[in-house]
Amino acid sequence: MGRTALVTGGSGFVGSHLVGALLCRGYRVRATVRDVADERKTGPLRDLPGSERLALFEADLLEPGSFAEAMDGCEVVFHVASPFWMPEKIRDGYAEMVEPALEGTRNVLGSVEATPSVERVVLTSTVGAIFGDYIDVHDMKDRTLTEEHFNTTSTVENNPYHYAKTVAEQEAWKIAGAQDRWSLVAVNPGLVLGPSFTPASESGSLFLMDELMRGLFFYGAPGFSFTIVDVRDVAEAHILAAENPAAEGRYILAHPEMYSFAQMAAIIRSRYPRKYLIPRHTVPDWAVRILGPRFGLTQDYIRNHLGIRFAVDNTRSTRDLGLAYRPAEQTVLDHYAAWLHR
Repeated sequence: MGRTALVTGGSGFVGSHLVGALLCRGYRVRATVRDVADERKTGPLRDLPGSERLALFEADLLEPGSFAEAMDGCEVVFHVASPFWMPEKIRDGYAEMVEPALEGTRNVLGSVEATPSVERVVLTSTVGAIFGDYIDVHDMKDRTLTEEHFNTTSTVENNPYHYAKTVAEQEAWKIAGAQDRWSLVAVNPGLVLGPSFTPASESGSLFLMDELMRGLFFYGAPGFSFTIVDVRDVAEAHILAAENPAAEGRYILAHPEMYSFAQMAAIIRSRYPRKYLIPRHTVPDWAVRILGPRFGLTQDYIRNHLGIRFAVDNTRSTRDLGLAYRPAEQTVLDHYAAWLHR
């Protein structure tokens, strides 16, 4: 209460929820965006309760020093900003994913180094910094995802988003380990779902669910499953990680079990039985292998993800941070309701 915090990427899917949660807690909030004049993205932030304690700043992940003004006087920095696109949307993995994630982390932490008031940094990473492809988790103990692993299989060519977040998080730990004035905590969410404040968000999780909800899978849902978490729980976890002096290391943010397209579709149909674009059936795996490349999915991606499920150990987030997860059904229904009224 009463502290000053910076949120990078404040108009994004996670960032906007984090800004709102911080304001509700009484924080003074600075948020960086790419264009302060873009009302599609900044308008919802200015409408948040407590927005008289919110200041917006323009900053560029690729421009050294551009976060310095916004960070001045902040005790906590939440580095959320980083592009997230689904593999089929990425054309240049290095320029679109790796460079902004890695150089952005270096530039933000460079400003942290130059800002004496900063005591803690909370980095938004991803479960994709723990594994590359789903099949990697089958090599882990008990086929269970835990924080102890780092992704070693993704490359710029193969899953550039996971690779970008991996090298960015590793660089953050390297920079943090070279000093002792401020501390670093990383949160590693799964697929982030839930209602969006900013319809203009380019988050890959919104794009993925949009494909399901607008009927792309009307004839049947492919057998892909996801580690999922509510965007409001992700925002809460960031704050808990910042406020708890004992918080350290990495925290997986996801439900213990994965959810498939078919399961999420069934949840939506349980509340909206007349929404006929929501699939009622699954597509056989052999059909996905044949048709997947038409939708930008490589055979390697299909082979390493289709039909593969694993358990998730989220114990550290519940035990150490005290995070209480919303039911997945609530998350999916709230996501769909927000999508209907976007």
